[in-house]
This record gives sequence, structure tokens and C-alpha cells, in this order.
Amino acid sequence: MHFKKFFKGLSLGCLAVMTSVVGIAGFYKTTLPDRFQIQCGESLAISSLFPIDARPHKSSYTVAVTHISARSSKVTQSTLMLFGAVPIKKVTSNTVERPSLVPCGNPFGIKLLTDGVMVVDLSAIGTKSPAKDCGIAEGDIIISINGKDIHSNNDVSQVIKNSGGKDCRVVLRRGGKKLTKELSPVSTDGTYRAGMWVRDSSAGIGTMTFYDPQTGAFAGLGHPVCDSDTGEVLPISEGAVGEIKLTGYIPSEHGSPGQLTGEFESGGTLGIIDKNCDEGLFGILDDAPVKGEPIPLGFRQEIKKGKAQILSTIDGGDPVAYDISIEQIDMAENAQHDLVVKVTDKRLLETTGGIVQGMSGSPIIQNGRIVGAVTHVFIDDPAMGYGIFADEMAAKLEGTQ
Repeated sequence: MHFKKFFKGLSLGCLAVMTSVVGIAGFYKTTLPDRFQIQCGESLAISSLFPIDARPHKSSYTVAVTHISARSSKVTQSTLMLFGAVPIKKVTSNTVERPSLVPCGNPFGIKLLTDGVMVVDLSAIGTKSPAKDCGIAEGDIIISINGKDIHSNNDVSQVIKNSGGKDCRVVLRRGGKKLTKELSPVSTDGTYRAGMWVRDSSAGIGTMTFYDPQTGAFAGLGHPVCDSDTGEVLPISEGAVGEIKLTGYIPSEHGSPGQLTGEFESGGTLGIIDKNCDEGLFGILDDAPVKGEPIPLGFRQEIKKGKAQILSTIDGGDPVAYDISIEQIDMAENAQHDLVVKVTDKRLLETTGGIVQGMSGSPIIQNGRIVGAVTHVFIDDPAMGYGIFADEMAAKLEGTQ
């Protein structure tokens, strides 16, 4: 009788363990990416709470890699195994030459001209709203009016004023699609108006993350520059890196994120910006932005929870290393944020209260490698913030010119 109870209990225990293992495998299946990058000569290793290894398939092939370099790369198909026994999912590993990049942490001025103009507000003129009535919406990018390419607010005003009140053919972009609208200007105060406000430029302060000393290409910010009214990513026709003089900072407080304050030192530029995308700002610098030696790029699967540092400038001096803790890592394909970080350095907490606006782009260093960049601050807890994987930013350096 006792044996029956023992074996029954053992069976239930084994079932519980198996259920837990299957659950863990299911969790990793959804939270781990389908593709990885690994250093030449190394095998795929994933930093995780439970042991995960990769069992390569026999078939592999060589392709031209555009993620980080133009060199050829061996692509290996593997199956991720939990505890060396339970299959999680099939993944692809691109074996690449690990880049060495110079971590920055210095502030830079951002000057952007939009590709077309962005509609930021719609207004009524008397009882009519010409732009709204014809189907134009906030966030639309106006490319041309009556066949004239639009580059500035003044371009829009001049074409509408010269329309004589006749319908204007407006070509715009919305969500990646090109649309055409027929706008009927309204006369007021002796001139014709369209009933819309547009934006053709943006300027601000960000932090440079890293640059490639071989090409001069740089990455910064870690998130896109968006229009302050619509929240849409600004499509740019051209951009410039301006020289910034920091004048101080407003500390962050609970419920009120602070910010770095500064001013452009001159009308000159230090380089160009040619990409504004989800991963940040990218371009080419004329000269090295900071003094420093290149260090290796860290791939996302190598990041561990725990101690790390950020490089940042808050007083106009050289970048300073501040202690942080990486609290969460999310490698899922649809992750909203890659990293959650917490400032632990008393110097930064006592001065700025933690992360402030303008520190976006501050590189995250762990175990001698650039693994990420700070992107956002928690409004309710400025010691906390989000971050992006450095390998995600490095992938965008390809093609920068």
C-alpha cells in the first residue's frame, strides 16, 4: 500500500516537473528571437536563467551579410535545447566579424529638414476647413502641390496663394502609401488659405552612442525624432550634426522628467545625419567626437542582468561612466522595449535625479562591450529607463554614407 502511494506521488511529481519544463520551453520559444549574430569562431550561447544550448543542423551556407559588415558570413541552422534535452525552436545564426566601435556619450545638436512637410494641425477658416474637408489628416506628409515639389512651409503658402482659388492637386504620403487629394483653397483677408499647419524642420539635443573609426559612421539617440504634435516619425531629406554647448540641466523628479539644456555654438556642422528611424539617428562625422579606443560590440544574447555602466555628459565636460543595473532583457521579435535599466550611481542620482531628456543615446557598457543605449526615462521613477540593443543600432550603420 505504501509502495502504491509512493509511486503515485512520484508519478505526480514527475508530471509536475515535465509540465514545468514544457512551460519554460514555451516561454523561451516566444521570448527568444529567430535569428542571432555570433562572432566568427564561436558557437551560439544564450545568457539565460536556465541552461540553453544550440544544436547545429548539418546544413549551412554562406551569404553576403548586410547587418553589420559586407563580408561573407556562414549561416547556421540550429535547434535551441533546454537542459540539453527539450527542443525549444529552430533558429538561424549569422557568423560575423564582431565590430569594434568607439563608445561616445557626448551631446550633439540635431538639425533636421523634413522630406516634404508634415501636417501637424488642421484649422477652420470661417465655416470651412479645406484641408480636412478634402481628406488630409494630421501626420500626412505633403510631397507636392500642383506638380511643385514641397520642401518648406513657405512652399505651401506660395502655391496656395497663387492658386487663384482653383482646386489644388495635393500629393501626400500616409502610412507608406502615396495618395492624391483635391484641395479647394478659401479666400480670407485678401489671400487664399488651406486651413492646415505644417512643419518642415526640427532641432534638439541628443547623446551620441558610438561611431566607427574606420568609416566615420555614427549612431545616436536610440529612438526616432518624432513630431511633437502628431507623434509621427519625421521623414528627413537632410540633417546635420551641430556643435552643442551644454548650459545646465533640469533634474528629474517623480512625475516630471528633467532635461539637459544647451545651445548651438555656431552655424557650422560636425557631420551629416541621413537616417531617422526607430533605432535612432545615423550619419557620418567629419572628425572623431570623443577621444577613446574602440571596444567590441556585444550581441543581445550575451547581455546579462546585473551590473553595467552608461557613458553620459551632463555638465559639458568629457563623458563620465555611471553605474547602472540591467533589470530586464526582452529579446522577443515584437518586444516594445529591449532593456529596462536602473541608475544605481549616487553621483547621478544626487545631481540629475537619474535619467533626464537629452541623455537618450548614452551607451551601455557591460563586460567591456557596447551592449545597448538608453532611450527613455520612466516618468514615475526617473532612476529607471528603457534601452535598445546595440547590435540593433549597429545594423543601421550599414549603408550610412
